[in-house]
Order: sequence, then structure tokens, then C-alpha cells
Amino acid sequence: MLFQLTMFPTDKRGDSVSADVAKVIDIIDRSGLPYKLTAMSTLIEGDWDRVMKVINKARLALRRRHSRVYIIINIDDRKGAKNRLTGKIKSVENRLRREVNK
Repeated sequence: MLFQLTMFPTDKRGDSVSADVAKVIDIIDRSGLPYKLTAMSTLIEGDWDRVMKVINKARLALRRRHSRVYIIINIDDRKGAKNRLTGKIKSVENRLRREVNK
């Protein structure tokens, strides 16, 4: 399964939430799950229980410091699919017969 996650506090003053996002990424990184950080969200690959446990751990970490946390989760649940973080990109590149900007 692929999970696309966006999570940040909404009760913070100022424009930047990068310190809080860094805490979320640290939790994801330490989980050992394959992931890819992008400018707008993070992709995580794994089974439902393991990924949701990590997402909940990150949520609780932010809630300890903030009264409101905004979370968006998109899920691609494809039976039997593996290595989707890179496989989906490779599939498109094969159809285009060239590499794309990653």
C-alpha cells in the first residue's frame, strides 16, 4: 500500500512549520518503512497496520505540543503490489521510453 501523508499543526504562529514537519519525518524515518519526502507531502509504503501506527505516533507527538493538527492521508491499496515508490515511476518511464524528473 502507498500512503500519501501531509501533517502539520494549525495553531502555530508564523509562517514556517518545518520544525514540526521534521519531527514527523524523524518518526517516519526511524520506523524503517520505505518513504519519500516531497515539498508538499510524504509517501510511505507498507501495510495498513504498520503505517497507521507510525502515522498515529507522529500525530500524538504533534498533539503533545499543539492543540490542533491538520492531517491529510491518501491511500493506494493495490492487491499484491510491491515497491510502489519506485515501481509506479518506472512504469511511466517505460511507457515514455525515457526518464522523467524525479
